[in-house]
This record gives sequence, C-alpha cells and structure tokens, in this order.
Amino acid sequence: MDNIVLTTERLILREMTTDDVDKLMEIFSDPEAMKYYPSTKNKEQTIDWINWTLNNYAKYGVGLWIVEDRETGDFLGQCGIVPQEVDGVTEMEIGYLFAKRVWGNGYATEAASACKNYGFEKLKLKKIISLPDVNNIPSTRVAERIGMEVEKKIVKWGKEVSVYSILK
Repeated sequence: MDNIVLTTERLILREMTTDDVDKLMEIFSDPEAMKYYPSTKNKEQTIDWINWTLNNYAKYGVGLWIVEDRETGDFLGQCGIVPQEVDGVTEMEIGYLFAKRVWGNGYATEAASACKNYGFEKLKLKKIISLPDVNNIPSTRVAERIGMEVEKKIVKWGKEVSVYSILK
C-alpha cells in the first residue's frame, strides 16, 4: 500500500484519502466515540474533515493519518500530528480518535507513541502537545503513557482542555 507514513509492531499509519469517508463515519456517527467533540458528523462534514486533513498535509507535511491493523488491514481509527493554536502560538499536537470496537487494546498509545517519535526524529520538533478534554480520562491516560505532562488548562473549542506537552 502506498502513502504509508509509519508502521509499528501492530499498526500501519497511512495518509487519509477521500476513499476513507465510510471508514471515518464509523467513528464520526458514533455518539459515544464523539462524546468529547461538539457533535457527531454526517457524510458531508466527514468529507470536510478529510479535506482539512489533506490541506494540513499540503501546508505542514503532517496531519491525522488512518490507522490500520498491520496484519488484517482493518480500519482502527486515526492518529497523527496536527497544527493547533494554543494561546496565539501554533503548536504541533498528537491527536487520536479510534473506533469504539477497538478501545482498550492499546492502539491509541502505540500509534501516539510512534507519532511522538516521528515528530522528534523526522520533523525535528522541539515540543509536542496533546489537547484532551479534561473529562476524557482515556485520552489523558494516552498522553501520560507516552511521557507527556500537564502544562496548563485552557478553553478551546468551547470547553476546558488540558495542554499536555513533552519536550525533546
């Protein structure tokens, strides 16, 4: 498969394409998976999300990537490095969002850890952040497992989020 950005022991992270709409809809149409987002997304909003991601690839060379099972090729979710504004500064964030059916398998931690290494080694970033909702315990645990610590709390997207960060 082309467009592979990185691989781990169990996962393949590849660039998103417009063909991924139906796969992403599994997550975006699930109210539980989208609990910490403003709302679920319909197909049109999912296409907008893909276009936003493709724009990030073009502009920054990074974005959210599709995460697939290395053995089966099954869609698991998305994880990647995304530019986010925090207090007027553009920071690079590791973001992750997985299908509910695969929660609890450590995929988010494995993918986020690979993205952290990619950010430091390939992109030569000095700092990487993550912005989980303060109430999203599973996501805060992923940030902590990959070595991040809470720097501060901010209001973003109309809610309180923790700014987790790690320095190279």
